[in-house]
Amino acid sequence: MTRLARTLAAIDAANDADPDRSEGAPAARLYGERMTAELDRLFPDASDELRIAARGQHIERWTSPRASYPEGREGYLTWRRDLAAFHATRVGEIMAEAGYDAAAIARVGTMLRKEGIKRDAEVQALEDVICFTFLRWYFAPFAGGRDADELERIVAKTARKMSAEARARALAEFDLPEPFAAAFRA
Repeated sequence: MTRLARTLAAIDAANDADPDRSEGAPAARLYGERMTAELDRLFPDASDELRIAARGQHIERWTSPRASYPEGREGYLTWRRDLAAFHATRVGEIMAEAGYDAAAIARVGTMLRKEGIKRDAEVQALEDVICFTFLRWYFAPFAGGRDADELERIVAKTARKMSAEARARALAEFDLPEPFAAAFRA
C-alpha cells in the first residue's frame, strides 16, 4: 500500500467514528469520499497533497461542534479558524505516520487553512472542490427552510470563493435558477 493510500485510509478510519449517520454512513467519511470524487472529476492530475487535503478537509469535525462557540459572525469565524487549524494538525499527524516529510505536511496545512486562496493554485483548487461538493450534495438540504434573500447571499458568497473557471463550469453543470445563476456569471 502506498503512503497516499495509507493516509487516505487513516483519514477514513478516523472519520468512521462520526456519530452522525443521517445518510446511513458516518457523515465525515461520506463528505471526504464526496470531496475525493469531485477532486477526481475536476482535477484528475491533483498532487498527493491536494488529494490528502480534500479527503481530510473535515476530519473529525464533529469533535468541535459549532454550538461550543458564541453565536454570531465572530463566533462562527473563530470556530472555522479553529477547525482549519485542527484539521491541519490532525491530518499532519496522519501524514507523518505514513512517512510524509515536513514540507508535504506543511503544504497540506496551508491548503486546509486556506492560506493563499485566489493566489495559490492548489488552495484555490481545494476551494473549488469544496464549493462543488456543497452545490452537488449539500445545498438542497441546506436550503430547506431558509428565505430567498439569505440563500441568495449564501450562493453569491460561494460563487465569489470560486475561480472563474469553476464558476463557468458550475453554470454548465448545474441547473441554477435566477438569481443564483447571476452570482456565477458575475
